[in-house]
Amino acid sequence: MSTFSTIYPQLPIAELVQRSLATTDAQLAPILRRGHATSLEDVAALLSPAAALQLPALAERSGELAQRRFGRAIRLFAPLYLSNECVNVCTYCGFSRTNQIPRITISVEHAARETSLLRARGIGSLLIVAGEHPKFVSNGYVEAVIRAVLPIMPDVSIEIGPLEAPAYVPMVAAGCAGLVVYQETYHEPTYRAVHTAGPKKRYRWRMDAAERGLAAGFRRLGLGALYGLHDFRFEALSLAAHADHLRRTCPEVQLAISVPRLRPAAGEFQPDPRHVPGDAEFLAIICALRLFLPEADIIVSTRESAALRDRMVSIGVTTMSAGASTEPGGYSEFEQEAWTPARAQPGEQFHIADERPPQAVAAMIRRRGYLPVWQGV
Repeated sequence: MSTFSTIYPQLPIAELVQRSLATTDAQLAPILRRGHATSLEDVAALLSPAAALQLPALAERSGELAQRRFGRAIRLFAPLYLSNECVNVCTYCGFSRTNQIPRITISVEHAARETSLLRARGIGSLLIVAGEHPKFVSNGYVEAVIRAVLPIMPDVSIEIGPLEAPAYVPMVAAGCAGLVVYQETYHEPTYRAVHTAGPKKRYRWRMDAAERGLAAGFRRLGLGALYGLHDFRFEALSLAAHADHLRRTCPEVQLAISVPRLRPAAGEFQPDPRHVPGDAEFLAIICALRLFLPEADIIVSTRESAALRDRMVSIGVTTMSAGASTEPGGYSEFEQEAWTPARAQPGEQFHIADERPPQAVAAMIRRRGYLPVWQGV
């Protein structure tokens, strides 16, 4: 069976971007009437300037489809950063090895304490995150963390450097349910320009990590692209194609799609404003992905502002992070009552935008007529 990296070069993504830019209201109308997208050509139309101008109608269709599939439930989760040690040089990431930040790797016991703090806030789903450094995130460390936190947290996924399938097997055996691997950017020249050193330079190998994870036994796969490195329509279309390939070749997989816009990070990184979608365009991306991937979980992180995240609840998003820290061990440094950092966190990957504690995010979801699922399942 062909992997996505062998199929992707044959897809007319650049041509679809141009078709998107030329989409007219007349071409968009039948897709909106139908209420779902059946092809990448439809996705291109839904990512068009014309679609952004019709955001209320697009959002209504997307919200209706999400409700039919998921009801009014919005799942809350939090990331748990284990280590910011990293051997890669990535121009956009605070963990890049060339950045002068304090390097932190927490112990298994510390990870369990951090998880207990999150559980006490009501969080029931955890995403374990770590930089890519074989010295610190190897030799059974991640599996040991998974085993330590699962009695506390009922649902655990990982987002770590890509591995070969056999290396994922012990993590699945430890009880980990999901694997998340962002391609970062699907545009290969840009990928090579922003990943200048380290194992992350392997573009196609990274692209096939999700399929290696499936072979290892993960039942949930998460995909994403970072908006701010290359043309956002190109990235969204590529992501849609990747997800479509996985659901066609692996119909049993549970797909999760993340939609992060890049934030400023250590090393004086600033996202390229030419490639960052504006708020209306960003919301249209979410709607386009929902209409094309009705069965997929769509995830939005605390990278986005509180006001924008409030709007996302009713347009097709099904999972949100809440009360997040992106520094290893960061939750132990929170002022526990207010759930805010008691000090600066210079070892963070990026600084979040929505700093509300989980209870405040849950209350917002209820006010909008939805049900926060934050006690785990």
